[in-house]
Amino acid sequence: MTAEARRARWGVTLCFFLNGAAWSSVIPRYPEIRRTLELGDLEWGLIISVGPLAGLFFGLASAHLIRRFGSANLAVTMQTAGIFTLNLLGNATHPAVFALGLVMMAAFDGLCDTAMNSHGLRVQRLFSRSIITGFHAWWSLGAVFGGLLGSAGAQLRISVWLQCLVLSIVFGALAIVARYWMLDGKDPFRPHDVHAPGRIPLPILVRLLALGILAASAAMIEDSPASWGGIYMDEMFSVAPFWFGGAFVALQGAQMIGRFTGDRIIDRFGRRRTVTMGLGAAAVGMGIVVFLPSPATTILGFAIAGWGIATTIPGAMNAGDDIPGLRNGTGLTIVTAMFRIGILLGPPTIGLLAEVFGIRWAMAALPLAAVVALALTPALGRDRRVER
Repeated sequence: MTAEARRARWGVTLCFFLNGAAWSSVIPRYPEIRRTLELGDLEWGLIISVGPLAGLFFGLASAHLIRRFGSANLAVTMQTAGIFTLNLLGNATHPAVFALGLVMMAAFDGLCDTAMNSHGLRVQRLFSRSIITGFHAWWSLGAVFGGLLGSAGAQLRISVWLQCLVLSIVFGALAIVARYWMLDGKDPFRPHDVHAPGRIPLPILVRLLALGILAASAAMIEDSPASWGGIYMDEMFSVAPFWFGGAFVALQGAQMIGRFTGDRIIDRFGRRRTVTMGLGAAAVGMGIVVFLPSPATTILGFAIAGWGIATTIPGAMNAGDDIPGLRNGTGLTIVTAMFRIGILLGPPTIGLLAEVFGIRWAMAALPLAAVVALALTPALGRDRRVER
């Protein structure tokens, strides 16, 4: 493997790490921010959902921008812009300002997400084996790192605005380093790409929609401890502020382990088998959260769910990008944009259910999401025959 390919792999890795760390660093401060803004469950859920809506909308432009500017340039530019938007969230004293910060950060992230995955798949083709799940593992590691930083900041009572300012400067500088390591030039076309625009054939469109909903269901589970984990721990149990981020760190930590090992498992057993087994575990984990409530079982259940969904989103993205007959980046853009539907609908759905049934039973939406994802795994395609 060339030095350029190895360096590019580390560039994409750093980009994924920063993407997870920057966003998650403010999540353990959500209970504090919510109290400052004086928001109820439903109001909080609705405000949290406006960000993913912006990410979904702007993310649809990713394929065009990737073809025009290159995946590396787009990923790092949007990454840096999103990182500095942390300061808007950290200084919000009104719900409208906080919502604006979420919209801006999600819009930048929607473009960055598709671009960094596209660049990751470009690097993966140089390695001729699965490494995309490993990139997502570094995203999870970044999310755990950022979550721990935010939890420590909450415990030490560091001002939210000061935390966001310091981290935005450090993370922004690292984003520039990531671009230096990544591949230069525009992304090359692959043999099966279609160069002329046209309508997507109905069978391909149906498969892309199925992959998008599959990823969205997993995203709803993945996002739940970010949007509601701290609120759940605060309302259900008497725990120290440090544990507000416990469910989030547990899910991301277990997901990180699942993703670091996921590429080898996929190469051994196939993408569809791996995702199917994981989603079964995720359904069990979220069932534990709902039916056996306690601080320990909540953290355990989210950890099992995190391990279970580890390969689902990168697997769906890879499958969408592999579909022949589409212009470069089109399949990946559609699946990446659609997975944000889970992040969009999850917070207000749980918020509405919490208003009616209480926060505990609102979490019942999450094992149901795992079951929906299980039903859509055939869209991942057939696994290659495994040599024994």
